[in-house]
Amino acid sequence: MVVAQKNNVNTDRWPIAPAIKGLKSSILREILKTSSQPGVISFAGGLPAPELFPLDDIKVAMDEAMRKYGGDTVQYSLTLGIPMLRRILAERAAEKGTPTKVDNIIVTAGGQQALELIGRTFVTPGQYVLCEYPTYVGALQVFNAYQARYAAVEMDHDGMIIDDVEEKIKKYRPTAIYTVSNFQNPTGITLSLERRHALIELALRYEIPIIDDNPYGDIRFAGESLPTLKSIGGDAVIAVRTFSKVLAPGFRVGWLNAPKDIIPYFEKAKQAIDLHTNTLNQYIIHEYLVAGKLEPHIEKLKADYSVKRDLMIRTLDEFFPDGCTWTHPEGGLFLWVELPKHVSAKELLPQAIEKKVAYVYGEPFFPDGSGDNTMRLNFSNATHENIVEGIKRLGQLFSEHI
Repeated sequence: MVVAQKNNVNTDRWPIAPAIKGLKSSILREILKTSSQPGVISFAGGLPAPELFPLDDIKVAMDEAMRKYGGDTVQYSLTLGIPMLRRILAERAAEKGTPTKVDNIIVTAGGQQALELIGRTFVTPGQYVLCEYPTYVGALQVFNAYQARYAAVEMDHDGMIIDDVEEKIKKYRPTAIYTVSNFQNPTGITLSLERRHALIELALRYEIPIIDDNPYGDIRFAGESLPTLKSIGGDAVIAVRTFSKVLAPGFRVGWLNAPKDIIPYFEKAKQAIDLHTNTLNQYIIHEYLVAGKLEPHIEKLKADYSVKRDLMIRTLDEFFPDGCTWTHPEGGLFLWVELPKHVSAKELLPQAIEKKVAYVYGEPFFPDGSGDNTMRLNFSNATHENIVEGIKRLGQLFSEHI
């Protein structure tokens, strides 16, 4: 028998698929490695506040799940998700204005896997996805894996500019319209009600599905609540939802609310990935929901994040130099900063790390790699003291270069 020696194996000659070989590592993950170092104040990740995780209630829900369902909680389960969780998710959607049946729901391993199922189902090499400019970098990673091209639409304070949407549809015939309609990642911008109706009208006219990635919609702490795209557009919209931002991201439980005729395609795609979402976590979340714990917890998040957003904006006003602008989100986890055109947020990040503060520069959020003078700041994860100190340090750094 021939045993290969480690030094004799040339993995460079292994036939790695070109689409995978060309993928870039998530810049967010790379920055998080640096920003997690001791003493670094991080505005980089999209992390909820860990001190607000409802650990006692989660433990009660876990004990109750295992008491009621025993070995079923750690057994293989259905690809679509455990029926009782799908049922309560459908009921909650209906209560909030989106008529939904169990057949419309598939439970996923977080919102990111939901995007992966969409990529597998709708995107083939060379096809266009219409998206915001900038847009969520995790979605770009998924669509890039399927070799998508992008019809990117500029935004203003009301979201995607609808005239540009129709022009891009006519020119590129995209396979899907992807949007983060509420408190967008990365900008914090919310799509206005008028534009929601207009976007749905275009999707119906041109027979293109809207993918509404909506992880932050429940975390509104200012302004007027708007109906979701799904509640307005019905089967014209596939809604991506997750418990990562409103409960705890470590559960890795999300779901898709989609036309029932499309769900079987997602089901087959998911079977090829992981068979089913974590069974125990589904039962825990079900018991947590049944106990009525989620809404009071979301209210705590909204109260906490509202104060942090206000504090960050006041501190930006005080310490950032003239020529910098930023969004004023009415909810979510992020705000978006634009520096003067000649200042590179990417080039200044190493100097920011030296000052023990981190952010995510904007370039990865743009399909064409532009946005060199932009950056995303997360306000949910930092303490009040770190928000003030971190923004002060960044203000000093940018003042030196502006």
